[in-house]
Amino acid sequence: MGGGVRSKNPTGCCPKNASSSCIPSKCGDIGNLFANFNADPYAEFNIFVDPFAAYQVIHSGIPVTLVPLDATNTIPTSEEFFDEFEKSQDTYEAQYCFKSLKMTRDTWVDNNFYTNSNRNNGENEFAEMEYMNITVITSNKPYGISDGSNPLFDGLKDSKFNLKKGGVHSGHIQQGLTDPFCFVKNGKGRCQDGYTKEVKGQDSVKVLVATKAKPNKDKKSSLDREYFKSFLNVLKQPQHTGRFNFTTQFPYYEKITYKPDFKNRILGKSVVFDMDMSAGDFLSLFYLLKVPVEVINLKAIIVSPTGWANAATIDVIYDLLHMMGRDDIKVGIGEFFAMNQSNPSFSSVGDCKYVKAIPNGNGGFLDSDTLFGLARDLPHSPRSSKTFQEVYVVGGQISRNGNDKGNVFSVPSNKYAEFNMFLDPLAAKTVFESEVNITLIPLSIQQKASSFSSALRWLGRTEKTPEAVFSKRLLSRLHRLKKMNHRYQHMDTFLGEILGAVVLANDHSSLDAKFESKSVKVLAEGDESTDGKMVVDEKHGKLVRVLRHVDAKTYHEIYAKRLGDPNQSAKVGSFKEQKRKWSQPHDRN
Repeated sequence: MGGGVRSKNPTGCCPKNASSSCIPSKCGDIGNLFANFNADPYAEFNIFVDPFAAYQVIHSGIPVTLVPLDATNTIPTSEEFFDEFEKSQDTYEAQYCFKSLKMTRDTWVDNNFYTNSNRNNGENEFAEMEYMNITVITSNKPYGISDGSNPLFDGLKDSKFNLKKGGVHSGHIQQGLTDPFCFVKNGKGRCQDGYTKEVKGQDSVKVLVATKAKPNKDKKSSLDREYFKSFLNVLKQPQHTGRFNFTTQFPYYEKITYKPDFKNRILGKSVVFDMDMSAGDFLSLFYLLKVPVEVINLKAIIVSPTGWANAATIDVIYDLLHMMGRDDIKVGIGEFFAMNQSNPSFSSVGDCKYVKAIPNGNGGFLDSDTLFGLARDLPHSPRSSKTFQEVYVVGGQISRNGNDKGNVFSVPSNKYAEFNMFLDPLAAKTVFESEVNITLIPLSIQQKASSFSSALRWLGRTEKTPEAVFSKRLLSRLHRLKKMNHRYQHMDTFLGEILGAVVLANDHSSLDAKFESKSVKVLAEGDESTDGKMVVDEKHGKLVRVLRHVDAKTYHEIYAKRLGDPNQSAKVGSFKEQKRKWSQPHDRN
């Protein structure tokens, strides 16, 4: 499934009787990269995400059948199909698929979700098939150039995979959505990365291609394609259907919302937690939820999907809050890209310049992450700086000399930045140039206070509340990973992130916390080798309060004892416990 050979995009076309003011946009283009049409109108998403891998598969010698846009463009989602699908809810699979389609329709960006096919022209049962000689374009002419865009050749003595210099893989590779190489003045883009092109010669492969969906043989049917009829019939078949859905699996399932009553309690300091959902962030969140509400009143959580977890992880936050009995806490999600990294003409896509430094596998006003949410609030709401009494920033590394190294280990050229500052340096710079009061918990003090053995020892001595048990298991896993493989040497980072929450919620004398004032600024010049670096600048820096000492043993003790406190403990300790409640009658007394 994927590619486009002879396809012509049916969207963005002007009607036959349109006036001269109608300007076609994507009409007739081969590809479907709606966010990249101006640069590459030829590619289809599935092939574009990894053209070289697609090339290898098609040229592997294995017989290939391709179902490209040529065919899928001829099975538009019509209103008739949607209505018929809505009536076909006989199995759990049909219900799930329809709900997914309905959600897509209901959240569509414009009113053009339904499309009408103008092609009524009427060996595969559902599509017309044809053999074609094709290849996958992986780079752009002229071949053999060295402009820094092609990692298979540039800067290498020998090319990767023994590829031929001057061959079809040795040209320019598109560099982002705004690559000037791809744009043609007053014309369509010239880049063809990911294009499944029909060609002749030695570099072509004979592939069976679906060219068009066949019309429905039943002329009386409201569905105009054989494919639609078969799709719905298969989904409705009782054979091999699911045995149960969520509500039939748990006969006593009941949706419960936990909202605590604080009417007769004097609430403490209001806190907004800006987090990017790293392991350390979740441990910090547990701690903040355990602190008496008379001390810390957690009002809201801002989620920044620009760090160690993607946006879908927000569901874990909702689950955690529910299990802790705090469904009242509001959760908001920020932009999906670091500041100035989204495409100016199409903000849903953008560059991964900084987040690509995250190894496959942080962060967190208390703020233990990329300062994303706060940075965007300040320019739009100048009075916000007067609303925030203080911002606690967990991150950064103040470079006083060559020994104060950062922890962005995946970018060797950047020796002094700390991950949370590096992941969104412009956001960090914006916050540190604002008028808000800042307390900084830098990497150096996090590292001094981080000890897996000490933290685990104290958690082993405390009461076994669900949150204490979970925290101990998570820290044990991180500790074990660090010991077993060098790729996990950065696990201390997540343990250190908890420090900010503990310092925020406790009397400084109990932690023997000592601070100093420093004028600091964050570098954000678009240079990956220096972005995120925090330096002392007496003339142009912002005066911030920096934590320079804390009693590490006391810190671990306070954290463990707070999690072991039976007060403000979990309403639901585990999914196993939740399943047990849903599987038996509720006690209404």
